Amino acid sequence: MPREQDNKAVVGRWFQGFWGNPWNPGIIDELAAPDMLLQYSLHAPRRGREDVRNFMEGFRAAFPDLNFWGAADLIAEGDYVVGRWEGGGTHTGPAFSAFLIGSVPAASGRKMRFTGTTVLRVENGKIAEEVGLDDGVTALRQLGLLKAA
Repeated sequence: MPREQDNKAVVGRWFQGFWGNPWNPGIIDELAAPDMLLQYSLHAPRRGREDVRNFMEGFRAAFPDLNFWGAADLIAEGDYVVGRWEGGGTHTGPAFSAFLIGSVPAASGRKMRFTGTTVLRVENGKIAEEVGLDDGVTALRQLGLLKAA
């Protein structure tokens, strides 16, 4: 199997285990590089397995039904894999303050649903970087953190 196919398989497992519902916390130790970078426009960059794990535990506590899924086939070239996705969840848990623009009070009941594109770098079978561009404006409006002009 060529390297690109191997990398797409790793990313597919990562997306399902890390971003899917139910999530599998063990996927972090299995597939994330020790110093992995996780970076999206809605949140501060996260570096390393523990930082990534802490972020996702908080995100999942606040949005227990959080779920993301692929919106198109993965594209791979060399060490890079690109995926388009959609997803979201309902804020029924504790307050969540990991958004760069503000926080959501506990159990707001607000729903978010948005899309994005992510570029992942796979190094020796591990996710070294996950950098995404999401439709954060849509999510922040749905959560009441951004108001229309």
